[in-house]
Amino acid sequence: MNVTQDMDLWNLVMNASVVVKAVMLLLLAVSFMSWMFIFRKWFAIRSTRAQTEQFEREFWSGNDINALYQGSVNARHSIGSLERIFEAGFREFTKLRGQRGTEPSVMVDGARRAMHATYQREMDMLERHLAFLASTGSVSPYVGLFGTVWGIMHAFRSLASVQQATLAQVAPGIAEALIATAIGLFAAIPAVVAYNRFSHDIDRIAIRFESFMEEFSNVLQRQAVIR
Repeated sequence: MNVTQDMDLWNLVMNASVVVKAVMLLLLAVSFMSWMFIFRKWFAIRSTRAQTEQFEREFWSGNDINALYQGSVNARHSIGSLERIFEAGFREFTKLRGQRGTEPSVMVDGARRAMHATYQREMDMLERHLAFLASTGSVSPYVGLFGTVWGIMHAFRSLASVQQATLAQVAPGIAEALIATAIGLFAAIPAVVAYNRFSHDIDRIAIRFESFMEEFSNVLQRQAVIR
């Protein structure tokens, strides 16, 4: 086999040492999982943003709150995150309002706590797998570098039995080792970009949720006073 054939990408991978092959397979598996989580998270954030905008339009359009709540209860399994927050708060408010002697501040505080608990659950769902993307972005280059160092070490050790070393003899070993670094960067770069983008989008959604909870608490405060 000549040098040109030795430098073929497939041959470089197949002729790599067992450790370097294991590193490559690990990085490819991590990259596949990373891309799967990226697409799933992109669709989840897109759906959450659309459902939030739709519910905000319905809520602030002057529709009856009781009718909105009943609609949320009837479609509990298909409503968005913000609507679940609204449902939890208004359900607790209605429960406390039905009890005699309950102070308005107690009603609003109970509704706020219920909304905050649901808010935490919804944010946990949105932030799921972000830690994996962050870990992939920070660790993958080092895993690839480990494979590269091991491959280069293996390539130079193989020259110990050669009386006269040439570039043609050492080049394939170094090239196959550098593939591990390339795969590590291929896994890390999209994960870092996606993590930063998704973190920004989720923060914006969280701000919208928090603003709605404050505004809805004011609405409930007025309803509690005039009951």
